[in-house]
Amino acid sequence: MHKSWKQITVAVAATFALAACGNVSHDVAKDGHSAGELVWPAPDKVTPMHKGGTFPNLRNLRQVRAGLNKQQVSDLIGYPHFSEGVWGVHEWNYVFNFRKPDSDEVTVCQYKVLFDDDKVARSFYWKPESCAALLEEPKVVSQPPREEEVPQQFTLSADALFAFGKADISPEGKKALAGVATQLHEHIARVHSVNVTGYTDRLGSTAGNQQLSERRARAVKDVLVADGLPSSKIQTEGRGESNPVKDCPDGPRAQLKACLAPNRRVEVRVD
Repeated sequence: MHKSWKQITVAVAATFALAACGNVSHDVAKDGHSAGELVWPAPDKVTPMHKGGTFPNLRNLRQVRAGLNKQQVSDLIGYPHFSEGVWGVHEWNYVFNFRKPDSDEVTVCQYKVLFDDDKVARSFYWKPESCAALLEEPKVVSQPPREEEVPQQFTLSADALFAFGKADISPEGKKALAGVATQLHEHIARVHSVNVTGYTDRLGSTAGNQQLSERRARAVKDVLVADGLPSSKIQTEGRGESNPVKDCPDGPRAQLKACLAPNRRVEVRVD
């Protein structure tokens, strides 16, 4: 009886040894960097608990590298999926499944780790080799920061900047222009030119209105330059009573003056 059990034990051991021989590569180098012949076990020969392969944790799989011992490799991706053994062998084999993004389609890959005589991982292989690309980190396409649009035009009421018929900017007018200067500062590298154009209403003489519009445009430029904008980028012109934005019938002067207020303006156009 004792002899019979011994024979059975030897037979079982021989059976596992033969199974392992079919699963492992030939002539694995002592340093684990190569093999005389890589042998890939049939995917359907995995152990019962690994039937169908597993879906690996990609973050863990990306951390598998040369220099890890077997315990560290198993902590990341588990023990091998075939019956080649665990501790006394020079290779571990796996069947991994990868699901394509936004799809139910699955890619099946085989993965092999070769260990050196000290049981330290040294080389890694994929079947098919294209499976290695599945470990690549998704490329993040950096989007250039969206540039805010440069303000194209500011229309300033002359009555908010000047006393009626004058070209000296009031304190309130300087505050309003400071806001314009701040916005232009944010985009000054993209600004080719700033055109300041003064307009008046039709009250008074045509020549007088032309001169007043020119003086007001120059006064606005002076404030913008004082606020830090480059003088070389700012051009001025006066257009007097031309291009009115509101037409008003004649009437009492106070009422006409109030009606024509929108025509008294300074336009700051940005190119």
